[in-house]
Amino acid sequence: MQPADVERNRLLAEMAEQSTDMISRHAPDDWRFIDASPAVTHLLGYRVDEIVGMSAYELYHPDDVEDFKRRSPSVSYERGLYTHTYRFRCKDGHYTWLESTSRSIRDPVTDELKEILVVSRDVSQRINAEQANRRLASVLEHSSDLVAFVTPDHRVSQLNEAARKALGLDVSGHEPLLLNRLFTADSYALLQQQALPEAYERGSWHGEAEMCDRLNQRVIPVMLEVLAHRTLDNQLEYFSTVARDMTAIKQAEAKQLQYQQEIDHAARLITMGEMATGLAHEINQPLTAVVNYVRGIQRRLATDRDAALNDIDQPLARIGDTALRAGEIVRRMMDFTRKSQPKRELLSLNTLVNDLIGFCVSAAKRHNVVIENRLPDNIAEVYADRIQLEQILLNLLLNGIEACHREEDQTPLKVWLEASMDKSGQVIISVLDQGPGLPSDSERLFEQFFTTKPKGLGMGLAISRTLIERHGGQLLAENRVSGGAKFSFMLPTAV
Repeated sequence: MQPADVERNRLLAEMAEQSTDMISRHAPDDWRFIDASPAVTHLLGYRVDEIVGMSAYELYHPDDVEDFKRRSPSVSYERGLYTHTYRFRCKDGHYTWLESTSRSIRDPVTDELKEILVVSRDVSQRINAEQANRRLASVLEHSSDLVAFVTPDHRVSQLNEAARKALGLDVSGHEPLLLNRLFTADSYALLQQQALPEAYERGSWHGEAEMCDRLNQRVIPVMLEVLAHRTLDNQLEYFSTVARDMTAIKQAEAKQLQYQQEIDHAARLITMGEMATGLAHEINQPLTAVVNYVRGIQRRLATDRDAALNDIDQPLARIGDTALRAGEIVRRMMDFTRKSQPKRELLSLNTLVNDLIGFCVSAAKRHNVVIENRLPDNIAEVYADRIQLEQILLNLLLNGIEACHREEDQTPLKVWLEASMDKSGQVIISVLDQGPGLPSDSERLFEQFFTTKPKGLGMGLAISRTLIERHGGQLLAENRVSGGAKFSFMLPTAV
């Protein structure tokens, strides 16, 4: 043997000794270990002298040894090399995943199979990762959420079964499927302008969007999460979108809103019913005045027609003003009881409060109560629905009036309104009274059907709190130090 060959064999032997891969020689009949490199200790826990003489079949996992014998798909053959992935039992009894490449060694003269040379490495981490990926892929494929994988240039590379079914789409065709096919125009614009850039910068984005079922021509409201996935060198690899169908929830919310609006409307009708006697009196006064003016004119015309014609302007003007006042009362009753969709707008608080106080005058007189508007002249306008705000304030005013009831011979108590600005720029509106104050379990006042009135329904404050919460505020109740109760809530001053 030439010196060069000797040196090469020495180096090869040294490499085998130092390699983390296990190099082993096996008898061809029973795959008995003839020899093994020191890496066997690292991989399997055996010393070389312990494993020599053992058959590989003894160490195979029972499920894998038959696969190997049958040359199942886990065993591949290429250019005289067998590659096999399997589980092997370690000395401590646990199984580890190995990937082995085997080569047959034959007698160059007789072609008799002498031994098998095998190089094995630990692939547990890779196998576990692959199994985890398969499990995750199975979970995604069977998830009820609509999942899509999207390239940075907005091409959809994969849709799970729920997405394919819900959207009536397929990514297996020749034509590329683009992201804009999954969403409505407005939602795709949202993705471009906000969701994808934010996911790129922060890793994720959450929000609501609308997807398109173009097959059935319907829009699907979804709760959407967009995730950005990066390579090891922090380059954007792809986006994933995970959408939860909110159709059933949105329909339930719409039904709940409709139900709540029906309750609100019924509450306003009940309020008008409670105020019917006083309002009839308020309308009767201007109508009686109109009748008196007309009869006066008729009498003047009957006695001195020429003189009456000269003096008729002033009575006619009074008739017109008085009729308009009666009409305004009727109009406000109709507006208040009309069923309509909420519409928020900027409202002048002083104007609205003064109108409500005029509306409650008859009720206040019956209970011997004085109502006052103590709002600052320069208080900011509030952004609210007029009818809902009137319903809230009217309910609080009537509660205060009833709480302050006094007999006619007693000194009247007061109910008044205040308003101020808080630090965040919102308006705090309060209705205060000089009544007996709140009960000890005051929080129960906001429960549906709980009432302290003998004939109350227990709906007014519960509905008022709901309406205020829809405006982003909260209705609070407390006892005043000097006696009486105070109800407060906040409203925004801008859209």
